[in-house]
Amino acid sequence: MSDLQFKAYRLHGGANGAPPQGRFDTLSVDELSAGDTVIKVAYAGLNYKDALAQAGRGNIVRAYPRIGGIDLSGTVVRSADPALTPGQPVVVHGFGIGVDCDGGYAELARVPHEWVLPLPAGISLRDAAVLGAAGYTAALSLHWMEHCGLTPDQGDVLVTGATGGVAGIAIDILSQRGYRVCAMSGKPGAEDYLRSLGAAEVIAPPDLSAPIKPLMSARWAGVIDSVGGSLLAHALASLRPDGVAAAFGNAGGAELPTTVIPFILRGVKLLGINANSPMPLRRALWQKLAGEYRPSRLDLIARVIEPQDLPQALAALLERSSTGRSVVRFS
Repeated sequence: MSDLQFKAYRLHGGANGAPPQGRFDTLSVDELSAGDTVIKVAYAGLNYKDALAQAGRGNIVRAYPRIGGIDLSGTVVRSADPALTPGQPVVVHGFGIGVDCDGGYAELARVPHEWVLPLPAGISLRDAAVLGAAGYTAALSLHWMEHCGLTPDQGDVLVTGATGGVAGIAIDILSQRGYRVCAMSGKPGAEDYLRSLGAAEVIAPPDLSAPIKPLMSARWAGVIDSVGGSLLAHALASLRPDGVAAAFGNAGGAELPTTVIPFILRGVKLLGINANSPMPLRRALWQKLAGEYRPSRLDLIARVIEPQDLPQALAALLERSSTGRSVVRFS
């Protein structure tokens, strides 16, 4: 097994501070990061963090060479854990794969067995990759929002950055559960796509050049936000009493120019979403993704590409010229 040769898309550190260089290398299993479980990769998702890593931005990867890809689906080749049997379909995301250790952009991956989650029945390897870290983040957001009391009869839910992978899956799940979803996007021509995912309304981002008032017209029962910055502050000021926002991104900036007023006068709640959850919560939410949170429009969200298209697709993701969720097929 250690002599088995396979292809991997690996980032190599640039000289004198230059961006890393990505190329396809032929490797053996022994050249992978440490782990006791070998997986034959079927699909791996393209995520914004992967795009940042390829461009050498955000200090994502600190040690090279590194195989990117922060999530993957595939089948077990061998494992030290007897509960993981050869051929078993599994998914892996988080735990630093593709960043601190080798990830999913390869025909084989090696990780500790504690990071491997057997796929619930009814989720294919392709759909598991389309969901991946993005789908898990969407499910985790809604899970905690509903834990805080959000229900469909309380009013509209706003989804920002709506053409992104997490947002698209969130729109799909929310609409399946009976929520009225308003999708916010600045991309021209996105309305038909977003309505096809289940959005009842599509709006452009607000003008954020003027100072944001501590409280604005109360419109949203809930907000799922991938943007952060001033847009999140605007959304918080627009939440209804006892409304809840889930925040997991900072594409619009890491600063949050808000006040305590929405929290103390309207009782709104701001939930920070960290998808690197403990394994028991992961298992529970993947079961939800196979059941009550199951999206029905993944075919509209998904785009399957081949390994040779990976560098260009990651560059497009960084430029925000893509929509939905792309996955690369390795087997």
